[in-house]
Amino acid sequence: MPLLPRYRIIGSHCSVSRSSRHREELEKQGFRVLAVGSKTAASAQIIGLIALSDPPRTDSLSLISELNSLGVRTVMVTGDAPATAAIVAHAVGLKGAVCPAGNLPESIKPEDFSVFAGVLPEGKYDLVKAFQKSGHTVGMCGDGANDAPALRQAQIGIAVSTATDVAKSAAGVVLTEAGLGGIVSAVREGSVTFQRILTYTLNSVQKKIFQVLVLAVGLVMTGHAVLTPMLIVIVMITGDFLAMSLTTDRVRPSTMPNSWQIGRITSAGVFVGICFLAFSTALLAVGKFQLHLGIEALQTLSVVGIVFGSQATTYVIRGRQHLWGLRPSIWLVLSSVADILIISTLAALGIAMAPLPIAVTASEFAAVIAFGAILDVVKIPIFARVRIS
Repeated sequence: MPLLPRYRIIGSHCSVSRSSRHREELEKQGFRVLAVGSKTAASAQIIGLIALSDPPRTDSLSLISELNSLGVRTVMVTGDAPATAAIVAHAVGLKGAVCPAGNLPESIKPEDFSVFAGVLPEGKYDLVKAFQKSGHTVGMCGDGANDAPALRQAQIGIAVSTATDVAKSAAGVVLTEAGLGGIVSAVREGSVTFQRILTYTLNSVQKKIFQVLVLAVGLVMTGHAVLTPMLIVIVMITGDFLAMSLTTDRVRPSTMPNSWQIGRITSAGVFVGICFLAFSTALLAVGKFQLHLGIEALQTLSVVGIVFGSQATTYVIRGRQHLWGLRPSIWLVLSSVADILIISTLAALGIAMAPLPIAVTASEFAAVIAFGAILDVVKIPIFARVRIS
């Protein structure tokens, strides 16, 4: 916003009816109107009107549109007259209804109106509480001392760069640059960070479920531990490379604000872990009953399948949509290549494990690709059902 609003003086010694007509015309043009009068012992009269113009920033329209794309609904709250507020709101892309001036109903929701005009300072505080009561997470942006109660009440109080000290002390976020760009950046960065943490959590949950059950299933099928202590160390090291690279991965921000629902996240992780277990069990069954491998070769078959399978599950859960829709980061790709080369070399040369024919290792890799493609298709309705986005 400009530091000083533009203004002009309209009329001189206006009658009440004429000044009222001028005021309405100016408000419809987006001006904030002040009346100037004089009073004598005998009478009082209006001298003229001062029309203040405080236009929005040129980037407000695009930034509010970007907030909408990130799932944040924006409403305008002002003490200006409804006609003036409607003009400014239309200029920044807020095309919803204007709330009538007066007392706000307790059950009001942000979906009801896009503009709240003629709101007193205490009304902003009441409006924030009403939105919160309807189940919304509220961010309040303000600059004046009279905005402080609402800034304090909101879950995210945002003071603009030119705000008073009182407003800045009441807010949780203080912008250092003019405009709404800082708000958009904060929302986008928060959404990206949430998605990365969500992917990491899903990966951790599915691995814990899989690791506990695969040892039990392997023991029942073979009568022996399918992973030796050395093989467990190899699985942990290769898995850590991949997990650390997830913190640098590209993610797609959600179209709606996110919140932690640990029950849903756990359900999704258990589903992926069970699918991974079924795949590893099938590999073990093929090695034992079709290829007739000994226990040492079965152990190598299992560890190779686990390392390969971890790549598949990681790429599947890194996005909530199909895995080919988002290019992975270079560090994730390099970690995957390193894991695959390490385990393939160890298996081919028989280092720390029994040697495994290259043809068998290649067949496992092909099977993992098929497993990842199937899991990527199946995960879409499952994630949608548990509302993981």
